[in-house]
This record gives sequence, structure tokens and C-alpha cells, in this order.
Amino acid sequence: MIVPAWVWPVLVAPLIGSFLSVVVKRLPEGRSFVFGRSSCDVCDHALGAADLVPLLSFCASRGRCRYCGAGLDRLDPAIEIAATFIAIWAVSLADGWSAWATCALGWTLLGLAIIDARDGLLPDALTLPLIVLGFVVTGISDPSQLIDSAIGAAAGYFLVVALRWLYRRWRKREGMGLGDAKLLAAAGSWVGWLGLPSVVLIASLLGIAGAFIVAWRGRALTADLSIAFGPALCAALWLVWLYGTVD
Repeated sequence: MIVPAWVWPVLVAPLIGSFLSVVVKRLPEGRSFVFGRSSCDVCDHALGAADLVPLLSFCASRGRCRYCGAGLDRLDPAIEIAATFIAIWAVSLADGWSAWATCALGWTLLGLAIIDARDGLLPDALTLPLIVLGFVVTGISDPSQLIDSAIGAAAGYFLVVALRWLYRRWRKREGMGLGDAKLLAAAGSWVGWLGLPSVVLIASLLGIAGAFIVAWRGRALTADLSIAFGPALCAALWLVWLYGTVD
């Protein structure tokens, strides 16, 4: 029996999600997400293979540590489900190596969005490889577009740098981090300079929607309120990559 090619990204997705859950917790703390065994956040007991099966282990233990009975972090299965959803979304619109490239983009954006929402960071360990991967994917799919990708990456980076400088001159404090600049550079490397305005437009609309949600939940929208823009940029890049520019 031949397994359809689209099945493999979906099967791998929960494992990727499990790895991403480690990344989003360890990377902001400066800990290695490659080496070191996983352990319970409460009792610090090392987890065995039976405790690390994506989704199934969480369900089998009813969301509790088998060693101390403490409740497990629900972020872990949530990321595994989200990674699977991204894979299904990707293979529904792409096939072959393009489906894998789209999954890689979506999984990386998922990690970046969660880290920025939780810790206010967009780590170089994820943004910089994403820029390079954008060039690689462009070079494979259409080498003639590499110049457009390079212009897009440069434009995305310097746009944020310019806005950051203007905001600092106006408000006398930082408004955007260089992580946003590198993420927008990654967007440019993936969708080119022609796709960049759509990414900025969609991200801005999502950012405004996020601000309204914050206000609806009872927080005052003051000049000192900090709202992570990374998740909006991640969502915007994902949508423009999948569906093209806004007409």
C-alpha cells in the first residue's frame, strides 16, 4: 500500500509540535532546546518515552504528571494540535516539496508567535534561519525572483528600523524591537517586495483588532501599553504566502 505524500507532513506534525513546545519554553530562558531531557515542571522528574508521545500521553494521563499528580501545561497539547492544523492547511494548498516548505514556514511562525506573545521576544535563532529558508525556497521554485526576495528582505528590515527611529525621536522611548525588523525581513524573503505591503497591511489590521480585544477585556489602551506585534506579522506572512497579495 502506497501512502499518499500529503499524509507524511500531517503524521510528523504532532512531533514537530512537541519539539516546538520545548523551544518556546527554553529558548527565551537561554536554555538548550536540543540537549537535556524533558522533565515535569513541578517535581522535575525526568520524563520517559511513554510520557512524551504527542497528544496521546497527555490524554492517557488525563493531563496530570504520572509521578507527582500535578496538572500538566496545556500549552503542550495546544501547540501539537496547532502544528497538525498547520500541516493539514499546508497540504490542502500545496504538494510535494512545496508542502514541506510551507509546513516549515508555518511551524516556525507558530513558534515565533507564541514566544512573542508570552515573552515579548522574536529570537534570532528562529528569525534568521527563516530569512535564509525564504531565499532557498525562492531559489528552488523560481530563481528569477531571488532579486525580488533580496529587495523584500532589505525593505522589510529597514522599514521597521526607520519606524523604530522615528518613534524613538517622537516618544523618547523604544516602540518596536529589531526582532520585528528581522521577522519582516523574513517576510520579504518569502513573498518578495511586492508581497510586503500586503503583509504590513494585514498585520496592521490584526494588530488593531488585537488592541480592541485587549480593551474589551478591560485593559486601558494607554501610550505605555505594550502589545506584541509579532503574532500579527506571523499570521499576515502565513496568509500572504498561502493566498497571495491583497488586491
